[in-house]
Amino acid sequence: MRQSLIRLFTSSSLIARTTGTRPSPRLLTTTSRAFHIIPRFCAAYDMPQSPKIVKVEELPATEAKWIEFQKISWQDQTGKDRVWEAAARKTRGKAGVDAVAIVTIIRHPNRPPSTIIILQYRPPVDAVCVELPAGLVDEKESPADASVRELQEETGYKGKLSFISPTIVSDPGLSTANMQLAMVEVDLKEGDEEPEQALEDGEFIERVVVPVDELYERLVQYDREGKTVDARLWHWAAGYHAAKTML
Repeated sequence: MRQSLIRLFTSSSLIARTTGTRPSPRLLTTTSRAFHIIPRFCAAYDMPQSPKIVKVEELPATEAKWIEFQKISWQDQTGKDRVWEAAARKTRGKAGVDAVAIVTIIRHPNRPPSTIIILQYRPPVDAVCVELPAGLVDEKESPADASVRELQEETGYKGKLSFISPTIVSDPGLSTANMQLAMVEVDLKEGDEEPEQALEDGEFIERVVVPVDELYERLVQYDREGKTVDARLWHWAAGYHAAKTML
């Protein structure tokens, strides 16, 4: 991968495309600063086609590798018997936590605090999703260790864990899945080279470094472009935006 300083994108037209051609070098000037955009060579580029859904069909339980459906029999507050349908991951390890999502804070001596978001196509919603870096917790791994590992694999950046949340849930009406939200800080020096991602086969992840103060507006723009923003990322960005503008 071509080496460079962190790229801070400030125009949606320059955001890397999961289906587009390799971007050429250019200089982007904003009202306050200019950044040089360097071409990138990674798994998210130079693909022979755009991702697309070929077929959707029912999945027999015997063929499901990652998830299972559960029939939960329970009694409500009046003692009435009820049934709930849910999906559950098969991969939950000893930590009791399925996954981690990572809020990254990048500190640089001459640039504003920034964060990393990723773009990847998600078949269940048939869209390019804008997300926090995230991943499953391995069988014998702690969520804290998983957060640092997943950040480095998906983005190339190695940082230090500064905070991790209690175990939380995203969609308790549908799934037993849970997660922890981690904050990882990355300290850079002037002249540091851009790290390489360590993506697995079949992963097509585009990373984007964006100033924290511009994150909310960037997500709004992504939505206008037809991308789908992950709820965890949106909630964090919207909360930060509300704290700055409404309180």
